[in-house]
Amino acid sequence: MDMEQESEWNAAQNISLSVDLSAAAKRQLQFLAAVDRNRWLYEGQTLQWAIYRYNACWLPLLAKHSESWVTEGPLVVPLDCEWVWHCHRLNPVRYKSDCEEFYGRILDNCNVVSCVQGISTRETEEIWNELYPNEPYDFDMGRALSSEFSDTKYGTQSFSKYDFTLAIQRQSTFFYQVSRQHFNSNVFLEAAVARYKGFLHIIRRNRERSIRRFCVPTYDVDLIWHTHQLHPAFYCKDLVELLGKILDHDDTDQDRGKGQKLDTGFSDTTKQWEETFGSRYWRAGVMYRGRAPSPVTTIPCIPDIATNATDSTNGFERLIDSPKLSYIEVLLEFIEINNLPEIHKGKVDIVFSKAQPDGILNVKRYLTIQSEHGQKQVATFQCQPTGYLFFELVSQPDSNTRRSAKAKTLGSCFISMEEFFGPVSKLSVETWLDLVPSSGTVSSEPMRLRVAASCTLPVPAPYVVQMLGSSPRFKASCFFPLPGRVRFAKNWTRIIDVTGEEIIRLQMRVLKRTKDIADKSLTKDIYGFTKTGETLVLGQLLENEWSLLGSLWSLKFQNNDEKESDLLLIGPRMVKLVDGRKLDYEPKHHDKQTNEHHFMTAVEFSSEYPYGKAVALLDLKSGILTWQEEWLALPGIISAFIASKHFHKGRV
Repeated sequence: MDMEQESEWNAAQNISLSVDLSAAAKRQLQFLAAVDRNRWLYEGQTLQWAIYRYNACWLPLLAKHSESWVTEGPLVVPLDCEWVWHCHRLNPVRYKSDCEEFYGRILDNCNVVSCVQGISTRETEEIWNELYPNEPYDFDMGRALSSEFSDTKYGTQSFSKYDFTLAIQRQSTFFYQVSRQHFNSNVFLEAAVARYKGFLHIIRRNRERSIRRFCVPTYDVDLIWHTHQLHPAFYCKDLVELLGKILDHDDTDQDRGKGQKLDTGFSDTTKQWEETFGSRYWRAGVMYRGRAPSPVTTIPCIPDIATNATDSTNGFERLIDSPKLSYIEVLLEFIEINNLPEIHKGKVDIVFSKAQPDGILNVKRYLTIQSEHGQKQVATFQCQPTGYLFFELVSQPDSNTRRSAKAKTLGSCFISMEEFFGPVSKLSVETWLDLVPSSGTVSSEPMRLRVAASCTLPVPAPYVVQMLGSSPRFKASCFFPLPGRVRFAKNWTRIIDVTGEEIIRLQMRVLKRTKDIADKSLTKDIYGFTKTGETLVLGQLLENEWSLLGSLWSLKFQNNDEKESDLLLIGPRMVKLVDGRKLDYEPKHHDKQTNEHHFMTAVEFSSEYPYGKAVALLDLKSGILTWQEEWLALPGIISAFIASKHFHKGRV
């Protein structure tokens, strides 16, 4: 950034805000996660009752509390009321006008806390019960679903005409966009607050210049903007001082199509940001993730299982020693080149890779520099947070040249990952790099490449293994022993990690139940051959249910029907293996070439994730198993092995 741009950035950072937005954003994320575990607040009759309770009970109680505190401690807002209140405040102009119309002043959140903060609700409940003896403090689900609630009752009192239902529908997808782990990081949130100030600054500049522009935030900025609005008195004060008016928050436009208001507004905001501050507006981990994935169930499932964070596998955990890696998401942009020989202008790409393949990014990828029409060219990828990003400037052959002509490497340069994670984690780099010319490349002055890159903080990488069948009869593309073939009973299936090292071997053996010749009944056992040379029984089929790892886990078909593709893995936790790629594994783009029946997703259900959390993905065609949690390693591998036996037939 030049001196003028640096001055603009400093002016932005001098904007005074009355709230510790970093700490408050963490509380907001905790609250949104709690709402997402109670999705009855998103729609239907339960939502309508919550809206009624908010208008008829919570706002009048809050008004009393704002005049003179009705409790010695903080007032604790019920979850359902807080969710409606949350969405009401995210329309700050409407919230202010509604409060002033019905209560004569803005109802603020001073000395009010969320019920998810773990503060005792006793005092609040006592006041609530005195004021509303016929309406319990805690939301009564049964009553809400009964016929007692009606639009007639809702319409008997004078409430805001704001369409809460539509506002809540719009906000119900926000948590998915900000739910990744890095959003809770102090480093990330501090940078987000700084960028929010930059966002306010360019809006201020537009007002000073009478420029009408629809400024669109990235999701880190939007999180902080939401957080600011949740403190309505301070938000009004800060924005009036800064802009002379309250900045409204327009979330009604959801169309992200090319040329639509949201698309053009974001493009204009990006251009203005980069011209004003000389730094990139796009950042890793804060861009639109696509629509939220479809749920695997609309009915919450909380199993009666006491989950232990240190789940044991009865000593079997020592059998799996898969590499423990971490990864970051990187957003990379090549902005411009200086001193490129005239003959190569308009015909160059950048090839980027890791200087040493790291197990996550192990291929070379191409990226062009921003087009002449100003279209931004960026790449998003994952890699380990170590080593070097290596860049090669490549001149493509002329379109009139013979097809056999090869691209020519003009020069190369690199960035150390330590640039992102030095003594102070910057999580972004924007710099000029000198290209080391390749042999035969002649330039009057050294070629230079301007590179911008940002990244998220490191998080644990998924574990990945592949199942390889040992029979020489298999084709190279088929890694599983053919199911149901007795003649292959002695074959082992090798489980290898990303380095190619064998972790364990598995074998399914069909055994007679008894030595009685007349008894034709059979059973199945799963044997594991370890790296230390041990042969252990890891699973046994008992009736229609597999007992795994010394009965610590069981695996069975739901409803005991093998025609039903879903499997249920129950032990210290409950995991359902469902057909296709679901939740976080759901493909963002439709791929006609990929058969969803080749995949199974392992979905964990718990009190924390009553609607399910994707914890593993099995590709039945390639034999690749990817899982997130260490506790799932061995039971997940064995379950995938069994699933492949049952479901591989006829699917490839």
